[in-house]
Amino acid sequence: MTKSLILAEKPSVAREIARVLGCRNNSRNYIEGDRYVVTWALGHLIELKMPEDYDNRYKTWRMDDLPIIPKKMEIKTIKQTSAQFHAIRRLAQRKDLGTFVIATDAGREGELVARWIIEKIGWRKPVQRLWISSQTDRAIRDGFSRLKPAGDYDKLYQSAVCRSQADWLIGLNVSRALTTKYEDSLSAGRVQTPTLSMIIDQEETIQSFRPQPYWTIDARIGGYTAAWRHGEQSRLFDPQQAETIVKELKGQQAVVDKLEIRRKKEHQPLPYDLTELQRDANRHLGFSAKKTLNVLQALYERHKIVTYPRTDSRYLTRDIAATMPERLKAISSVYGEETRPILHKQKGKVLAANVFNDAKVGDHHALIPTEQPVYIGDLSADERKLYDMVIRRFLALFYPEHQYESVRALLSAGNQHLVIQDTVEIDPGFRRIVGTGEERAPQTHGSLREGQALPIGKVSLQQKMTEPPARLSEADLLTKMEKYGLGTPATRADIIEKLLQSEAIERNAGGRLHPTPKGRQLIDLVNPTLKSPELTAKWENQLEDIAKGTGSPDRFIKNIREQTVRLVQEIKESEQSYKIQNLTGTKCPECGSPMKEGKDRDGGRVLVCINRACGYRKRKDPKLSNRRCPTCHKKMEIHQGKAGVYFQCRTCGIVEKAEHAKKHADKRETRQLMQKINSSSEPLGNSLADALKSALEKRTDH
Repeated sequence: MTKSLILAEKPSVAREIARVLGCRNNSRNYIEGDRYVVTWALGHLIELKMPEDYDNRYKTWRMDDLPIIPKKMEIKTIKQTSAQFHAIRRLAQRKDLGTFVIATDAGREGELVARWIIEKIGWRKPVQRLWISSQTDRAIRDGFSRLKPAGDYDKLYQSAVCRSQADWLIGLNVSRALTTKYEDSLSAGRVQTPTLSMIIDQEETIQSFRPQPYWTIDARIGGYTAAWRHGEQSRLFDPQQAETIVKELKGQQAVVDKLEIRRKKEHQPLPYDLTELQRDANRHLGFSAKKTLNVLQALYERHKIVTYPRTDSRYLTRDIAATMPERLKAISSVYGEETRPILHKQKGKVLAANVFNDAKVGDHHALIPTEQPVYIGDLSADERKLYDMVIRRFLALFYPEHQYESVRALLSAGNQHLVIQDTVEIDPGFRRIVGTGEERAPQTHGSLREGQALPIGKVSLQQKMTEPPARLSEADLLTKMEKYGLGTPATRADIIEKLLQSEAIERNAGGRLHPTPKGRQLIDLVNPTLKSPELTAKWENQLEDIAKGTGSPDRFIKNIREQTVRLVQEIKESEQSYKIQNLTGTKCPECGSPMKEGKDRDGGRVLVCINRACGYRKRKDPKLSNRRCPTCHKKMEIHQGKAGVYFQCRTCGIVEKAEHAKKHADKRETRQLMQKINSSSEPLGNSLADALKSALEKRTDH
């Protein structure tokens, strides 16, 4: 009997699939059972070839070689993960394997991961696709009972290839051209550059803002607070006019000319998609977009208690209605008070019926809980907070609409007009479970009636200043990126992080984003079309059309190639100047060029030679370990002393020898630290690396 070869995107997912399918024979690169062999990628195992793979001369960055546009773009194995790729290729050569099942993430990037592996191993037998929205045992079993032909997702794959090639052609060529011409590491791309442009536009609006004083007038009228209005205008910019109005109002009576009482309903909010959750988590929890995605991924993969995270839909398909009671029971151990009446009185019926809309669900439906029981004690503090947001938004679907009365009274006193506005709650509805965060006592409007005359009491004149718009938070930026179609829910967090790592923007203490001098200069060097969000949105729409089968991949790539030529030529001909930031007085010991200070991925300072052909760099700050300080719990630095390796907390000054740390560290920390050392682009120094690895290997033996 032939078996199926299943490819998951990550080892953790592969292990879960193997467990559900009864595969128990563990090998280094796969897990085998009677009917299935489950293996895994490590993210991408295959990538587009780099310029030097086409011609060795491209190893040296020269303006004369640009633009680099291969006639046919080819793929290659990624060196760091090639061992796993070769293991998959060996499996593919087995005679007893007759079908390949793609079980990578159900999205554009997951499709690309699998298809490039299939192409590179030369698989010629049937291929099927597992397409599921959660990682529960039931979802996996159901998914394998209704596998789909891989051909159903060919258009999605073509869209992924176009996206990858477009980023390579424009991002690589423009970045090389800018870096070569201005002798600094300058990164540009079809998504990150317009994103940077939006941050800079906001900063320019703030810097050009000039505050102005203005005045507002409030009056106490029969127990109410009324605001002076002239049409829709409530601000006065002439202090003498404001004083005159105050004098006119004092001691007068105000007549209720019109009383508007409108009964209104607020619909239940739809469940989260990824971008909406990232926005709210940034506003309410202070999470970065990247942190939200990472925490959510853990809730999906490790705990299996939420559905597929990287969704762009806030709707559900109609068939999910029947699964609601089981999902409610799964969360009842934590949300028993909220779920009991829903299960017993409503029988799990959703009151927000508009959430079911098959036409508005693309690859994945909205974020909701799975049918997997929740063990809240297994969740970290951050996981609990984010999970609570997802669940409360889900539970809101089972509550009635929020009902309230909107009250607006228009009053006149001589030639002046005042307004009393308020809302009176009738039924909180879903706001019992999803609060606004605002608590105030509503005014009672029952005593107000049209034609009524009320004496004006205290009249207050307040001077204020107009304020500039705030810098963009990640929530604000995500909203703008979504509006213009910049990136996808799965990639927006990485785009923001890339801008931070390239030092084009910074995040201040309040989490707001602002451009650096480097970012400001960079945006002036690129073509206006590349920094236009409208153009990139047009490209994203074209990629979506390709995925739907209504767009042409060949036409898209042809336009991208032509655009690449124009952008590079413009940089070559540009006469703009650029000043390298963070230059130090240090000279490179290898070539004598100036060195600049930058930051490593872990936040440590590094000195980097500005001569790319040299590439010399050294750490200015000690490397951070995964060892936590017992007092402040921050990561401790790794040092090499006369007595050997030791850890030191930069904040508290606490020092621990590596031998002492061994007793407290677990194997997971050991693996993480070893991986960090092995994958680091900055060498620790042979003696330090060897000593630390030796210490860690001894730790693992224990």
